[in-house]
Amino acid sequence: MTSHPLKFHAVVVGGGLVGKTAALAFAQSGLRTALIASRAAGLPPGAAFDSRIYALSSSSQTLLERLRVWQALDRARLGPVFDMRVFGDAHAELHFSAFQASVPQLAWIVESSLIEQSLDTALRFQPSLSWFESRAQGMTVEADAAHVALASGEMLETDLIVGADGAHSWVRAQMGAKMTRRDYRQTGIVANFKTQRPHGETAYQWFRDSEIIALLPLPGDHVSLVWSARTEHADELVALDPAQLAAQVETATQNMLGTLDCVTPAQGFPLGLQTVDKLVAPRVALVGDAAHLIHPLAGQGMNLGLRDVAALADVIANKESFRDLGDPILLRRYERARREDIQKLMFATDGLQRLFSVPGTLARAVRNTGMAFVGAQPLVKRWLVSAALG
Repeated sequence: MTSHPLKFHAVVVGGGLVGKTAALAFAQSGLRTALIASRAAGLPPGAAFDSRIYALSSSSQTLLERLRVWQALDRARLGPVFDMRVFGDAHAELHFSAFQASVPQLAWIVESSLIEQSLDTALRFQPSLSWFESRAQGMTVEADAAHVALASGEMLETDLIVGADGAHSWVRAQMGAKMTRRDYRQTGIVANFKTQRPHGETAYQWFRDSEIIALLPLPGDHVSLVWSARTEHADELVALDPAQLAAQVETATQNMLGTLDCVTPAQGFPLGLQTVDKLVAPRVALVGDAAHLIHPLAGQGMNLGLRDVAALADVIANKESFRDLGDPILLRRYERARREDIQKLMFATDGLQRLFSVPGTLARAVRNTGMAFVGAQPLVKRWLVSAALG
C-alpha cells in the first residue's frame, strides 16, 4: 500500500456511461478527479451493432455536447427518432411527432459502446484526471476528508466520493443508504434486427399480454428490440435460435417492418424498481442506477442518470468558495434538485407498468380509452414530449 494517500477533489466509483460522464465533467472544470473503472470493451468481433442501446433525450445530448463528446460520435451510427407510435392492447394508438411538437427530434438512438469509447478518448486527454483500473475495497469518511482504498494498494483521499457503480452499488452500501427493490418479475430482452421495410426513423411500442415490445430505429434498415417479457417467457425467447426469435418478434409486432433478420444475439436483464432513502451522505453522492432504477418502458433510465450528473456538476460549479465538494449543505442542494424529477419519472413508469399488467376486459377498456383520449389532445401530447426531452 502507498505510504501517502493520493489527493483528489472528487473520486468517481463506477465506469458506466454515467460514471465516466461525471468524471469528465469534473475534470474539464479543473477538479483533480480520480475514476475507478474499466476501459470500454468495444463491440465483439464481427458485430454490426451493440445490443446495448439508449434513447437519449435532448437534455442528455446537451450535456454531452457541453463536454464535447457528442461532436466526436460517428454521425453515421446515430439513429434519430422523428416519430413514435404506441399501440395499446385493444386497438388504441398514440402517435408522437417531432414536427408537431416543434422539436428537431424526439430522441437519438445511440449504441452504448459508441458513447463509452468517445468518453474514454476524452478522458485520456484530461490532465487533471487519474484513471485507476482497480477495485474499491475500503471507504472511510471523516470530518475533513474521505478515503478510498483500492485492491491494487493505492489509497485515495478526496473531498467527495461519487457512487456511479450501478444497481448493486458498493458505494451505496458503504454510505448506509437503505435500498428498496420491487421485482417486476420481468426480463428485458435486447437484440438487433435487419428489417425488410424501412422504419422511417420511427420508434414503435406495443403493450400486449402484460408485456411491452419496442422496436427502436438504428441507422439504415436496422432496429433494436427491447422486449419487457415475463421472466418465464423471456427465458424461452433467449433460448431460441436467431431465426426463431425473429419470427416471434415479427408476430408480436404485427409484421410492422416485414421480415426480420436477427443480427446480434439476444441478451436479457432483470427488471425492477429500486429506490433509496437518500442520495447523499457526508462526502458521498449517488448518481445513475446507484440512486434509482426504473422500468425501461419509456427509455428514460440513462437520461435520468445523466440529469443527475448535470445537476451535481452545476451545484459544484456554483458553490461558494469557502465550501469544499463534500460540504453537507452543498450535497443537500443536489439531493433537493433531483428529488422531483426522479419521483415523477418513477411514478409515471411504474404506474404504466402496473396499468398494463392488470388483467380483464374492464381494465383493458379503461386503459385503452385513456390512450385514445390522450391521443386526441394535442396540448397533452406536447406536454408529454416536453417532459420526455428533459
